[in-house]
Amino acid sequence: MKISIISPNKNHLQEMSKLLEAQAHTVSVVDGGKSKMHVVAEREQPDLMLVDGMCCDPEELTLVEYVTTHHPQVAVILLCATQTPEFLIRSMRAGVREVLPSPASPEVLEAAIGRVAAKLQKMKRPDAGKVLAFIPCKGGSGATFVAINLACQLAETSSVLLIDLNLQFGDALAFVSDGKAPSSVADVAHDISRLDASFLVASTVKVAPNFSVLAAPEDLTKAMEVKAEHIDAIIGLAVTLYDFVLLDIGRNLNNLAIRALDRAHRIYPVLQPGLPALRNATKLMAVFKSLGYPAGKTELIVNRFEKAGEIGVAEIQRSLNATPVLVLAESTKDVDASINRGVPLVQASRAHPVSRSLAEFALSLVPRQEQNTSLFARLFRRA
Repeated sequence: MKISIISPNKNHLQEMSKLLEAQAHTVSVVDGGKSKMHVVAEREQPDLMLVDGMCCDPEELTLVEYVTTHHPQVAVILLCATQTPEFLIRSMRAGVREVLPSPASPEVLEAAIGRVAAKLQKMKRPDAGKVLAFIPCKGGSGATFVAINLACQLAETSSVLLIDLNLQFGDALAFVSDGKAPSSVADVAHDISRLDASFLVASTVKVAPNFSVLAAPEDLTKAMEVKAEHIDAIIGLAVTLYDFVLLDIGRNLNNLAIRALDRAHRIYPVLQPGLPALRNATKLMAVFKSLGYPAGKTELIVNRFEKAGEIGVAEIQRSLNATPVLVLAESTKDVDASINRGVPLVQASRAHPVSRSLAEFALSLVPRQEQNTSLFARLFRRA
């Protein structure tokens, strides 16, 4: 988010700027008082303006009201050392979003900015993002590979978050990065009381301008602490911030996984042609039916398909009574090289048959006339 800070206190400017830049915001600082508000609004055109050093004189709010009236797209937060009930009421009437103490603690400031970001997001983008869940029918089916590469392709036009819900053995981040995540699903769950837009975004790894990953925990003991209600809250917030939320789900169908699947708009079981995978896919379909999921919620993806193989698409369709929505050709060498290098295949070789298939599938999910214009994408693309 693009934030301008105005304060006569250089220490406050430095502290707030350092904090917000660490949260991936674009920050400009102005040494001065409230009289510079209208100049900053016109010159910087920020999404949010933090004005420090206000006193309790309600007459000063005429300067604030000028900005909120002439620049309604700019959210304003005031920081005041002392606050009276009259000042707070008149501040709200002048269009101020919040009034914080000065200096504000990092926790208070982060929470306030998160609330403003969430409110702006809802105003500009009332429709929630789509949740797509990927689940392997058998170990080694390639569900993570498909999810990661589809996420990269979707990020060409949309804001995307991939959440690694294979909490004990998830390695989705390794498919796109050789670094360690600063935070994980378990860390967010542990501090679930802090959950807001800023906290969630800061907990992810931004691997591309429009693509972030919320990693699985490295510590297996932390995975045990994550509860279904935590996942529900994380997904519930994520869909207000991103156009697509992709869930990489492990093979265990526990309460946590089912809660995530309940949230999904589409569930994509990923299987390779073979009897063990077909048997497991049949079991999964039966479970989804028992959970009351409509038939259209589940769509098959066939990975590593060989035209000369013993089991063809027709056999899969007859066995599962479902037509695969995506068939990816066998390409073991190139796929394995992509995984080992930590570079998605859709980035390493756009002309590759697998990349082209994923690009076509992504286009079917985001038709050109509905391509992303979300506020979140615009805000964090700048960051």
